[in-house]
Order: sequence, then structure tokens, then C-alpha cells
Amino acid sequence: MRRELPSLTESLGLHPLPERLRQAKVALAGAEDLPKSRFDLSSLSLLAPRLALPLWRGRFKYPRRVILTNLFNHTQTPIEDGWSVRRTQTEDFRGRKLTYDSHNGTDLSIPRGTTVVAPAAGYVARIFAEFNRGGLKLMLDHGDGLTTCSAHLARVLVREGDRVRLGQPVAISGYSGLDGAATFPWGIPHVHFNVWLDGVPVDPFPVAGEESLWVGGHPTPAPSASPDAPYAPPAFDPAALDRALAGCRTAEVQARLLAIEDIAQRGLHLISERNYYPTRFEDRDGIYAERHPRRPRLHLPFSEADVDGADFSDEL
Repeated sequence: MRRELPSLTESLGLHPLPERLRQAKVALAGAEDLPKSRFDLSSLSLLAPRLALPLWRGRFKYPRRVILTNLFNHTQTPIEDGWSVRRTQTEDFRGRKLTYDSHNGTDLSIPRGTTVVAPAAGYVARIFAEFNRGGLKLMLDHGDGLTTCSAHLARVLVREGDRVRLGQPVAISGYSGLDGAATFPWGIPHVHFNVWLDGVPVDPFPVAGEESLWVGGHPTPAPSASPDAPYAPPAFDPAALDRALAGCRTAEVQARLLAIEDIAQRGLHLISERNYYPTRFEDRDGIYAERHPRRPRLHLPFSEADVDGADFSDEL
């Protein structure tokens, strides 16, 4: 399929440059409320020119296949130690090592310029760009405690507050953020796909005794056309939400969250803040009024018009 590639500046999320340089410094040096990122020679294993170069050119390495290049790490290093892209203690859901220390999502490697779609019907909860944490990101709330966030985007096609159908185009892929800029062109363009259930990062793939969050038990592309689905805003526990906000160690972030009048929107923004910057919060307890079970609800955030399925990179 022919695609119009976003520019490199847009793909890497470099604008505005002074702000991006400031954010890069936070990642490398840390801040009062944020440990610096950690990397060493083991981080070089994340580079893969053979796979990266065609994807940067907007071409599939394997026709119409999404490559799963890093999975959710089930033995993560302590968050107080800082974000680690090292490989010192790793275990994916299969008991293998296709991940790295702090990886709390699934890396879906696809050609730059691929259309990103809603993996389930929902609501556009937040759009935000942070060069030090995943570049341009789009957070969707799917109801019943399930939220997703797609990172490293080049461009967003929707607005906060929009309702979206399953399979509706919401963004264009790139590799925005410090990760992409620092490793270009050897780093692999991908969408970092976070899944949060009741505000907690979870693996959409199941470990023993769990149910998969993927419809059909494995990642499949979203249908090109689907009917609208009902959406109910999340029900948060007001007291738990207040405790979480009171325990925010960063005055600027606390003030920004408290300024959001709608309680559902405030809770969703809090979920994204606590997951990307957990050391900024003393209280990380649940904020939903009730707990929600795992059940199959997600497709790949790519359309069946563009891809046929996904493969693990260590099995190719």
C-alpha cells in the first residue's frame, strides 16, 4: 500500500526544538522528582539495522506483518531506580527474554507512516508530547477500566474528547521521542502500545491462568469498518482520587490535574501521569470505584486494510 511519509522532523517529534532539548536533558540527567534513565552496553541489543532501515523508508520487512520487537517485562526493575533500557532482568509472558528492564508495554514495529487506528471503541482521553517519555502519545479510554496509550506517533488525527469507533484512524506512526532521535536510523520504528486495566499496566498477552486481552486470543488487525459502540465515562472513587492527588510530589503536575474540573477526565489524566512518572506520586493505589476483570477486547491498533497479523521477532 502506498503511503505518504511524514517528514523526519515530524516522525522524530523534534518541534519545537528548544522544548525537546529541555525534555531530553530530563531523561539523561533526571530531575528532582524523576531519576535519570539508565542504559549500558546491553541496550545496544535493541538496535536492529536489518529490520529498522526498511521500516524507516516506509516499507514492510515482511509483507503486511507487524513485528513484535519488545514485549511486557514481567520482572521489572524497581521504579525508584529510574527508567532502564538495559537488559539485566527480563522475562516476557512466554518465559523468554524479548523485552528490557523497564518495558511496560508492547512494541509493535511497522513502517513509518502507517495509519494507527483505535484498537477498541472508546474516547480520546489525552493527547500529549514528551520527548523524554515516548514522544507524541494518544490515550484512549475504552470503558470498564480499560485504557490504552499509543506512543512514538508522528501525527494525531483526532482531538481530545472525540468518540472513536473500533478501527477508526486516529494517528500516523513515526518514532517520535528521544529513543528514535538517539538511535536513528538503527532504532526500529514502532508504536509503543501501553495497556492499563484499572489504572495499572498489564500485558495484553496472558500468563498462565489469565485471559488474553486480545480478541480471539492473539493480536489481529482491527476491522476496517465497525458500528459505533456505547461509551460510559469511568467511575472513579472520589476519595481515592483525592488521596492520589494529595500525594503528588510535583506541584506543577498536581496543580494541572486539580485544574481539570471533570472528575472522569481528571482521573484519566492521573492514570497517564502515574504510569509514565510513578516516582512523582506517593499513593499508587487504585482509584476506580470497582475492579474490572480481564477479558478479550483489543485488536491491533492497525487496520486489516494495511496488515494481516503480527509475529514475534525472535521467531522470524
